Amino acid sequence: MELNLWVEFFDELQNVRGRSLNTVMAYRRDLELWIKFKKEQPTAPVFEFYEFMKKENLSPRSQARVISSLRTYFRFCESRGVKSDELRELKPPKIKLTLPKSLTQEEFQRLFDACIVTDPNKTSRNKLTLLLLYGLGCRVTELIGLNINDFNPTDRWVKILGKANKERLVPLTDTLNESLNYYLKEVRHHLVKENTPAILINDRGNRPSRVDVWRWLDSWSHKAGFPETVNPHRFRHGCATALLEGGADLRSIQMLLGHASIQTTQVYTNVTTKNLSQVIDEHHPLSLETAYKKEPEIGT
Repeated sequence: MELNLWVEFFDELQNVRGRSLNTVMAYRRDLELWIKFKKEQPTAPVFEFYEFMKKENLSPRSQARVISSLRTYFRFCESRGVKSDELRELKPPKIKLTLPKSLTQEEFQRLFDACIVTDPNKTSRNKLTLLLLYGLGCRVTELIGLNINDFNPTDRWVKILGKANKERLVPLTDTLNESLNYYLKEVRHHLVKENTPAILINDRGNRPSRVDVWRWLDSWSHKAGFPETVNPHRFRHGCATALLEGGADLRSIQMLLGHASIQTTQVYTNVTTKNLSQVIDEHHPLSLETAYKKEPEIGT
């Protein structure tokens, strides 16, 4: 079974909208789930698809993603003159907004200590991987896509290729700039085996994959005593949260992370709300007893 305009839809996603291969494959998996539903229950009404997704063990967030993918597809069909009643019947499920769990400085240090191995070159590679994740706030796909010519040690920035092939320049701290410069001059040539422009090199001597990064983090998380693998996205959240708590404005953080919308960045304001009372107590003049004397009690 093939959906209407199947080829045209994926051609549009990749070649017109510039979606990454991972994003295109995610759309394909979501649409194939709809095809599976229609094959197994050809006469079932659309609303039964929600129950079908539950039986497929999809979380509410995953269900919302699937519905979003289907609505994008059906909107594309209607833009090409193919009427799609499903567009009006498929509504995204309500999901509880959960705040991102960020990586703390103490947790980062634990991972940084745990990534040390017997091979000093791999240790340098491991440390740089963590520094890039935490210092750039980049996605895993962006991390493994970094090339040597994306690094400008003089002006201290790296060029990151983000979603929809959008490029952004991210400034580097002194620590990260020096670490990256040292790695490229003194370490990388000991690891690389193939002719690749990649900055990071895996144990096989070529560009690492997403699986490689997850495998490294799983090993270091276990060694550091974490109950579960530290998700790469926690570094991204940790970077944004640290900057916000340090006084950075949302627009700057939005540019750093490559968010298309400021609303996506806005969620980090909720993460740091818990520190607001402490900040007010420590810095607002009305919190200082020496600044304003309390009103005398009645009757005194």
